[in-house]
Amino acid sequence: MIKTLTPFILVFTIFGCKTEEPKKEMSTVKYIETKKVDTVDTYFGVDVKDPYRWLEDDKSAETEAWVKDVNEVTYGYLDKIPFREELKERLSSLWNYEKVGAPFKEGDYTYFYKNDGLQNQYVIYRYKTGEDPSTAEVFLDPNTFKEDGTISLGNISFSEDGGYLAYSISEGGSDWRKVLVMQTETKTIVEDTLVDVKFGGLSWKANDGFYYSSYDKPKGSELSAKTDQHKLYYHKLGTSQKEDVLVFGGIPSEKHRYVGGNVSEDNHYLQVSASVSTSGNKLFLKDLTKPDSKFVTILDHTNSDSYIIENVGSKLFIVTNLNAPNKKIVTVDASNPSPENWVDFIPETEHVLSPSTAGGYFFSEYMVDAVSKVKQYDYDGKLVRDVALPGVGSVGGFGAKKEDTELYYSFTNYVTPGSIYKYDIASGTSELYRKPKIDFNPENYESNQVFYTSKDGTKVPMIITHKKGLKLDGKNPTILYGYGGFNISLTPSFSITNAVWMEQGGVYAVPNLRGGGEYGKQWHDAGTQLKKQNVFDDFIAAAEYLIDNKYTSKDYLAIRGGSNGGLLVGATMTQRPDLMKVALPAVGVLDMLRYHTFTAGAGWAYDYGTSEDNKEMFEYLKGYSPVHNVKEGVEYPATLITTGDHDDRVVPAHSFKFAAELQEKQTGNNPVLIRIETDAGHGAGTPVSKTIEQYADIFGFTLYNMGYEVLPEKVTKGVKE
Repeated sequence: MIKTLTPFILVFTIFGCKTEEPKKEMSTVKYIETKKVDTVDTYFGVDVKDPYRWLEDDKSAETEAWVKDVNEVTYGYLDKIPFREELKERLSSLWNYEKVGAPFKEGDYTYFYKNDGLQNQYVIYRYKTGEDPSTAEVFLDPNTFKEDGTISLGNISFSEDGGYLAYSISEGGSDWRKVLVMQTETKTIVEDTLVDVKFGGLSWKANDGFYYSSYDKPKGSELSAKTDQHKLYYHKLGTSQKEDVLVFGGIPSEKHRYVGGNVSEDNHYLQVSASVSTSGNKLFLKDLTKPDSKFVTILDHTNSDSYIIENVGSKLFIVTNLNAPNKKIVTVDASNPSPENWVDFIPETEHVLSPSTAGGYFFSEYMVDAVSKVKQYDYDGKLVRDVALPGVGSVGGFGAKKEDTELYYSFTNYVTPGSIYKYDIASGTSELYRKPKIDFNPENYESNQVFYTSKDGTKVPMIITHKKGLKLDGKNPTILYGYGGFNISLTPSFSITNAVWMEQGGVYAVPNLRGGGEYGKQWHDAGTQLKKQNVFDDFIAAAEYLIDNKYTSKDYLAIRGGSNGGLLVGATMTQRPDLMKVALPAVGVLDMLRYHTFTAGAGWAYDYGTSEDNKEMFEYLKGYSPVHNVKEGVEYPATLITTGDHDDRVVPAHSFKFAAELQEKQTGNNPVLIRIETDAGHGAGTPVSKTIEQYADIFGFTLYNMGYEVLPEKVTKGVKE
C-alpha cells in the first residue's frame, strides 16, 4: 500500500496578501509503507505494542534500506520548495565571516581557534607569546582529518609545560572518540592512538600522562547498545593503551554511568566525580603527591551537584548545591573534607551561581532572569567589584590561570554577534578585543523579555526577538524554541541561522521552561519525572501568549527543539496539534518507555524516571511519550523530524519510530517527513556545510507550509519572483 498526502500552497498577490482563491495543489507526497511487527512488551500487566521495534536495529540492512527510502521521499519534497536554494545562499553568505576565539596561553605559545568563514571545522592557530599575533601559524587543522569535514576535533588538553597536547576526535558525530598525543614544538604525533574513549574530559598530571574516561565496548551495536559502567583510566605518556591503569570504577556491584577525573592546577590533587544520573554526584579526592594515597570521600551520596573549583594548599574550595539550590562555594581542609566541616565562602543568593577562577580571584556569574551578572571576589571571600558588562546578555570565559593578569570573555545576546573583551583582572577594566565583521545590523532588531502565566499559575520568562517595527497582526512567521530539562539554561546568544530567520520578518521566541536551570535546582526539579507535564504546559502557554498578543497565529507558528527539546516538541504536537502549523523535533527522545535501554540513556532517569520504576511512573511516561500518543484521525501539523544516523546519545530509532507512527496515522494534508543526516551524530562537530544545508531545509519546509511561495522578505517588499 502507498499512502498519499497532498500539501497545498496559498497564492500570494504581488503585494504579499493572501488571495481568497481556491487552494492550489502543488505536489503529492507518497510515503513508503513501513513494515509492522508483532512485538509486544508487558509493563505491570499492561500490554504495549511496538510495531516498529525492528527499526532499532541500526546494523541491519533492512533498517539501512528504510533510511534510504524515507530520505528519498523527504528530499523529493524538499527539492520542490521554490526558495530553498535562496535560503541556502543567504545562510552561506551570512555565515561567511571570520570567527576568532579568545586567546589562551600554554607553555611558550598563545593559541586561539579561528574559522575563515565557511570552513567545516575551526582551526587552531598559535604564536609565540609576546610576539605579534599576525605571525600566528596553523597548529592543528581538523579540516585535514577528512575531506567532507565529518571527522571533528573534540576535547583538547595540554600538559603542564605545554610540551604535549592530547586531543580527541569524533568520526561521523559519534560520542565514541579516539585520542591522539602530539609533541607541540614539532607538531608530530608521538604514540599510538587511544581508542574507545567516551564522555569525560582529558586531564594531565603534570607532564607525565593524563586521565580519561570510557566504557567497555558493548557487545552489540556501538551506536545503540547500553553502556552503564563508566571508568576512569590513567594513560602514562610513552606507553600503550593496554597498559593504562584503571583508577576508578569497574566494580560490578557499584555502577556509575558517568565518571570524570580532573587534576588541580598545582598538580596536588585528583578529584573524581561519579554519577548514576545526569544530576547528582559523589565526590572523591586523591593526593597525587603521595604515590600510594587512597581516595578520600568528600560526598558518598548523589543528593547534590558538587565539585572542587580551586585549592590553596590543602584548603579546598567546593561549588555545591547541597542544601543550597542556587549553589554556593564552601571551603574545607583536604584532611577532613566531609560536609559537616564545610564553611560558607560565597553564600547562596536568590540567583543561580556559575563561578570560575582567574588571576587569583573568583568570578561569580549569576543568572538574573536568564541574563548574566558577574561579581569579582578575592580569596578571602571579599567582594572586589561588580564587573561592568558591555550590555544585557550572556557572558562566558571568565577563567584563566593563577599567574595571568588578564582574561578574555565573550559577550552575546540574540541580536549581538559574539564579541570578545579583554579584562584587566587588577583594575576591572574591559576593552573590546575582537568584534566580528558580519553582514548583520543589530540596530535593526529588538529583543524583549516578557513574563507569562503557565497553566498552574507559574510565571515563566520568555525572550522574543524580531525586526523593529514588527506589526502585531498575527501573521508573522514565528519559531518557538524550547528545551526544559537537565538543569540546562537557555541564555541569550546570537545565531547565524536565527539571524536569517529574522531577516525574513520571522519572530524567534525562547521561553525559560521549568526543567531548566535558570532558577536553580527547584526550577529544575519542578520539570522532572511526575512533574514533567509542567514543561509541556509552560511551552503550550508560551505559544498561547504569542498568539493572544498577535505576534503570530496558529497558521504561522512553528515549534522547535532538539534532544530533550525534541521530546518537548513531540509531546506538545501530540497533545495540542491544533496549536501550531509546523513542528520541528530534532534528535528527540521520543520513546519514553525504552529510552533507558539505549547507550547511556539510563542516566537520564533523574529527569524522566523509567517505565520499570513502578506502575505510576510507567503510566505517566506512556501518557506523554510521543511515539505512544500518535492517534488515528488526527491532523498533526506539518512535521519535519531531523536526526543523524551516527547519533549514539539519543539513538535515531526514536525519530524513526515516531516518523513511522505519524506517517501511518496522519489525517489531512500536512506532510510528515524525516530527514536523516548520514555521517552525523547528536550535533557536536557537524560540518558547517551540512549545518547550512539542514537549516535551509528546515526554514524552507517551515515557510512553505505556512503558505509562502516566495520568501517573506520579498513578499513584504512587494516583489514576486
